[in-house]
Amino acid sequence: MGTIETWVKKHSLLYTGATNHPFIHSVRDGTIDLSSFKRWLGQDYIFVRAFVPFVASVLLKVWKESDESSDMEVILGGMAALNDELAWFKKEASKRGVSLSDIVPHKANIRYCSFLESLTSTEVEYTVAVTAFWAIEAVYQDSFAHCLEEDSKTPAELKETCERWGNEAFGQYCRSLREIANRSLEKAPDGVVSKAEIVFLRVLEHEVEFWNMSRGET
Repeated sequence: MGTIETWVKKHSLLYTGATNHPFIHSVRDGTIDLSSFKRWLGQDYIFVRAFVPFVASVLLKVWKESDESSDMEVILGGMAALNDELAWFKKEASKRGVSLSDIVPHKANIRYCSFLESLTSTEVEYTVAVTAFWAIEAVYQDSFAHCLEEDSKTPAELKETCERWGNEAFGQYCRSLREIANRSLEKAPDGVVSKAEIVFLRVLEHEVEFWNMSRGET
């Protein structure tokens, strides 16, 4: 097992809380209140807009600090996909009558976006940033993949959303990010590895708060 796999096992309770959240279960079993889905949609659009400069900062760090040319290609691919992702949010919001220009960021979202912004600092090591990048993407992949399992009762109108992050191609992309993070963690000093683990846990905590917010719980 790599460092990432060790952390997922070590912190399995929190990881499961982020990837098997009641919000996801409500999508999977078909009981989700569409107002919750619309709340998630609007807030996640705001988050993705904040995610763009974070990924740009990871791209800059990989250029400066990584000795693997393939790392840049993987991260650049993720960066390029964000334009399509923002367009999808706009299309989905329009279809569901959600005015994105009127969305007010929730406190949980503001905290998460502020955390992302803190990771764009030049003082944050590439290893730490790419670990956060993997974690953010992996939580969505694992979460929405549950909604595509054979015994799921995911509503037809939400299948496209689940397939966006739960599909196999996105899963392979997340595995590539995990390999990059693991390789970087293997080479990093103990102090940097400790920082990366803390950031991994912070991502999981923010993800749980985000799901809670989507359900109207916070």
